[in-house]
Amino acid sequence: MFHAYGPIFILFAVVVGFVGTTMLATHLLGPKRHTKAKDETFECGVPSVGNARVPFSVHYFLIAILFVLFDVEVVFFYPWAVNFHFLGWKGFGEILLFTLTVCVSLIYLIRHGVLDFEQE
Repeated sequence: MFHAYGPIFILFAVVVGFVGTTMLATHLLGPKRHTKAKDETFECGVPSVGNARVPFSVHYFLIAILFVLFDVEVVFFYPWAVNFHFLGWKGFGEILLFTLTVCVSLIYLIRHGVLDFEQE
């Protein structure tokens, strides 16, 4: 068993060793002075205002999920394009049905106002 999985165990040991060594080195060699300005929350050069626990609108998450969904669906076009000649008319019909399904779902989302940013 070690013969087959040996390289994986060795790689795992190297990774764990590197992470442990790096964390220990930064803890031991890093600066230890704490000031009020240094311990303050910092986000991309913009001073923090208000509570960080303010809930986001559900609309934001819906747009993010829809982006991922349509992005993944578009990825399915690549294997079809690579195998276009091999798949023939049957493959063309299948990708046409797939494209129609994606377009109908996008039209449905637009009609129900999911992509309207001014509604909130």
